Amino acid sequence: MKFNPADNIQDLQYFGEFGGVNPSISDSSTYTFLSAKTMFDTFEGNADGCYLYSRHSSPSNLYLGEALAAMEGTETANVAASGMGAITPVLLQLCESGDHIVSSRTIYGGTYAFLKNFTPRLNIETTFVDITKLDVVEAAVTKNTKVLYCESVSNPLLEIADIQGLAALARKYNLKLVVDNTFSPLSIAPAKLGADVVIHSLTKFINGSSDTVGGVVCGTQEFIDQLRNVNDGASMLLGSTMDSVRASSVLKNLRTLHIRMKQHSYNAMYLAKKFEADGLRTVYPGLTSHPSHSLFTSMMNGEYGYGGMLTIDAGNLEKANELMELMQHKNLGYLAVSLGFYKTLFSAPGSSTSSEIPEDEQVEMGLSDGLIRFSIGLDANIERTYQMMKSCMLEVGVLKEEIAKALI
Repeated sequence: MKFNPADNIQDLQYFGEFGGVNPSISDSSTYTFLSAKTMFDTFEGNADGCYLYSRHSSPSNLYLGEALAAMEGTETANVAASGMGAITPVLLQLCESGDHIVSSRTIYGGTYAFLKNFTPRLNIETTFVDITKLDVVEAAVTKNTKVLYCESVSNPLLEIADIQGLAALARKYNLKLVVDNTFSPLSIAPAKLGADVVIHSLTKFINGSSDTVGGVVCGTQEFIDQLRNVNDGASMLLGSTMDSVRASSVLKNLRTLHIRMKQHSYNAMYLAKKFEADGLRTVYPGLTSHPSHSLFTSMMNGEYGYGGMLTIDAGNLEKANELMELMQHKNLGYLAVSLGFYKTLFSAPGSSTSSEIPEDEQVEMGLSDGLIRFSIGLDANIERTYQMMKSCMLEVGVLKEEIAKALI
């Protein structure tokens, strides 16, 4: 039977302490013991089901981690206080001074800044490559390389990683393939395609309500145990602990992810087709014009679509800003960073979420200053949304009226 991540989530059954249909929240930072020996055993990680201190673990965090591991098809998972709180410990756990990372050049700006500006202080170097070209990736591998890092669907250019091809390279050179799957939950299951570690920013689609910051690392029991080790575990010692109340909230929202992702994908596909037909430079993995459309299709869980993210090019930053401000004024969405909200969010990545990347490198990778990144919302009437967006585009001159008429 084909792996269906939503089925795995649905099959999990948690009851609360008093029979509640949701698990009880452990609202404690520390836990008591009936014996000193049990406390010692718990500190050493040898007392299953016992808790010592919530920076180590808590019932609420473990419930959420178990659900996310089921979603990604990994042995277990560890939740964190943010997406970066998941990414940075993984890379620091896998690398030490003198090691090397090969990373996609188009990744979230915070991850790029960490690899470009912070890890060199620890004598960990990174080579940034076009992740869509396996020969270029392989050529960048050195004797010191320990990690291949990419995003399933890259932020913000929506490039698609060939996870199976990258996994084969990782095995060939004894590397760890780490994949950030934030843009494509349910649609793509990287661990099933050969990834060693799968990361999400829970802040985005998985939580879906833009009220919580969180992250998760999904992997083998052995690796997660290493992250949590009290002596040398990067997650444990860096202290990026998710709050129990927030973990409980994310777990509830996770239950509706399959419904939300279908609607996000449906709406994004509808708009992408319309925008492209109107003559706008539109990038969306569901369009046959996308260079990696066939690759995405070969990897995806079809019922969840191609995701909720698309981009258009408004020509320049001035036009992009004018359009976004007008769309917000017309209540078509919010001029805001992040993604996965029920309302459409839009931003110009070159001056926001990818601003950590130097301008010359943005140009080299094809990140134009007029690029607008859309996280398409859950609009019930997407035809109405399209007509209103098109009107805004005509008003600010992003879409020329004579061209629009010619395309009708």
